[in-house]
Amino acid sequence: MAPKFTTDQADVLRSIGLVAGEEVRFRRADRGRWQSGRISCVERDGSITVHDSHGAARSLRPEKLEVLRPGKRRKPVWTPVTEVAVTWEQLTLF
Repeated sequence: MAPKFTTDQADVLRSIGLVAGEEVRFRRADRGRWQSGRISCVERDGSITVHDSHGAARSLRPEKLEVLRPGKRRKPVWTPVTEVAVTWEQLTLF
């Protein structure tokens, strides 16, 4: 099977403020504790593919993921992906 990651995937991740291989955390429905994983790619339906510590791939909605970002005092804090995913794109006038 061919790898799913392409330069297009990197562009999509970059446009929503994420990087492939970036550490994230998520909660599984059947467990209460946070689990860590790494971002792989964005699927067609908008879900983000994450590989957990055992290598298993999961497609999760962005609302379920948190990434480390600098907080108010530059200390890294876990921030929901929905807050990070801001597209800064200059629109053309004409």
